[in-house]
Amino acid sequence: MSTLGRQYRGVLPVLGVLLLLVTLASIRWGAVSISLHDMGTALRKALGGAGTLSLDERIFLEIRLPRAILTVLVGASLAVGGALMQALFRNPIVEPGLVGTSSGAAFGAALYFVLGAALKVHLGAWTLPLAACAGGMLATWLVFRLSGAHVVGRTSVVSLLLTGIAINALFLSGVGFLSYIARDPQARSITFWQLGTLSGASWNAVFVVGASTVLCIVASLRYAQPLNALMLGEEEAEYLGVNVRRLKAIVLLVNVVMVAVATAFTGVIAFVGLVVPHLLRLLRGADNRFLVLGGSLMGGILLGLADLAARLLLSPAELPIGIVTSVVGVPVFLVLLRQRCYYV
Repeated sequence: MSTLGRQYRGVLPVLGVLLLLVTLASIRWGAVSISLHDMGTALRKALGGAGTLSLDERIFLEIRLPRAILTVLVGASLAVGGALMQALFRNPIVEPGLVGTSSGAAFGAALYFVLGAALKVHLGAWTLPLAACAGGMLATWLVFRLSGAHVVGRTSVVSLLLTGIAINALFLSGVGFLSYIARDPQARSITFWQLGTLSGASWNAVFVVGASTVLCIVASLRYAQPLNALMLGEEEAEYLGVNVRRLKAIVLLVNVVMVAVATAFTGVIAFVGLVVPHLLRLLRGADNRFLVLGGSLMGGILLGLADLAARLLLSPAELPIGIVTSVVGVPVFLVLLRQRCYYV
């Protein structure tokens, strides 16, 4: 793969510094403020394996740090997933939530919450992510097949979005039914899913989501160049040697795994995958290699700011983060819908 141009490479270090600053702020402020000194001593004690941790140091190591890292990973997954879907369907209003991935993942997770105790096979920490993945894959595959997007030259955006709306409604009605028959603790878990929150962050979630995110972003970079060719058109990409049918299947699979595993631990967080690729295009351009790398950084920045707002606006109470991202994302989505060229 050829290297990125200088105009793209210059942006990435800036985004990296911003991500570091937002992450530090997210760790620093909340219901309890943690000083940089306490962060440093907590890390030294944890790495050295000696010393008794103070309350602030325990909050840092057991709550704030895993939450901040999980926020970065989930933001990266959602943003890169959005960039992949927009490139695959050559349309800037497509994101994982519009093609059924998020609602399917929510249905899979809700099914696990309600029927999990009756399952004879348990895979520990992987059971919930696998259930979410299965639901996300099923919903996205239905949208993919029913809209005709799997056929080269027949990727109709209108058909895709209308099919996505129908499948979203179908799976959300399934989530509603499962909420209706669920007992009280199960219903609360499903509600958590529908609103989205990072309050359940743990080191276990960081390891599972981290493995999925890193592998899928590496795979996304591998297929970024063929996606650039696809932006010219499906027939043109075929002429350039791209196997469009195979590319669609692989990119869709990567997107589903990345988004479903991330949302398995946080619930449905909408609009990150829609907003971040647009911000990056406004910043520099539409090279998918840049969108994948930049989305990995800017997704973490946006979700980190949203998480900070969710914790500080009603402190010491906490808003579901999905509400914050929707407040930002809905105006952007409506502006895009008003541009009639996107309907073509």
